[in-house]
Amino acid sequence: MKLTLEQRIQLHGFNNLTKSLSFNMYDVCYTRSKQEREAYIAYIDEQYNSDRLTKILRTVATIIGAHVLNVAKQDYDPQGASVTLLVSEGPASHEPTEAFEESPGPLPESVVIHLDKSHITVHTYPEYHPDEGISTFRADIDVSTCGEISPLKALNYLIHSFDTDIMTLDYRVRGFTRDISGQKLFIDHDINSIQNYIPKEAAAQFDMIDVNIYQENIFHTKCKLKQFDLNNYLFGYTKESLTASEQDEITQRLKSEMDEIFYGKNIRS
Repeated sequence: MKLTLEQRIQLHGFNNLTKSLSFNMYDVCYTRSKQEREAYIAYIDEQYNSDRLTKILRTVATIIGAHVLNVAKQDYDPQGASVTLLVSEGPASHEPTEAFEESPGPLPESVVIHLDKSHITVHTYPEYHPDEGISTFRADIDVSTCGEISPLKALNYLIHSFDTDIMTLDYRVRGFTRDISGQKLFIDHDINSIQNYIPKEAAAQFDMIDVNIYQENIFHTKCKLKQFDLNNYLFGYTKESLTASEQDEITQRLKSEMDEIFYGKNIRS
């Protein structure tokens, strides 16, 4: 439901609700040898180093209309990176009516809504299977805001910022605020599903499952790419250099890996 300015709830003081989005993405790759695995991890480390991650988080801050107060970033040895931004309320160019819309948020060129207090963090986790030639890269991004705007408005941009095979998305509203009569409000906007914040063109690429606890204001969506092209999962060569049986075996390994991540449990014995 889209609210007009006249329909918006009048609050007593500051909006104390905390809204948190966790964006968890996975990239999966088949690496035949130690050298390929090391090259893949080096590539990922370069692609998603702390400098690039900082740029992504700064853009998230812009989309939700926040001032960056402090940046802490770190590249780890042998691999991985972390970035944390502390942000505060930014100036609003107009009233945030779109904060109440259950729809995809803007990309960077359109800005701007405001919030009051927030933090944005990202951590990366490259890893590999000890035996089976599977390497994965995981990035966890958390956007936590106070005030009217939901961090779900940054989801569109985050999806566009990462090449992802699997996403797990969590959104939760915590705490309470009060209306002018003193009554507690435990959520200040309608939400049916995180899926409604994913652009149609992106949503069409994924199989998605919801696990929501509406009475607790907890929402969870899992996404896995529908289309599978083996060439997208080989590092430094194409499937044409493999025999048909090798292609089948590698495909099965990759699909099993992605299914286990998507369903959150081991499938193979």
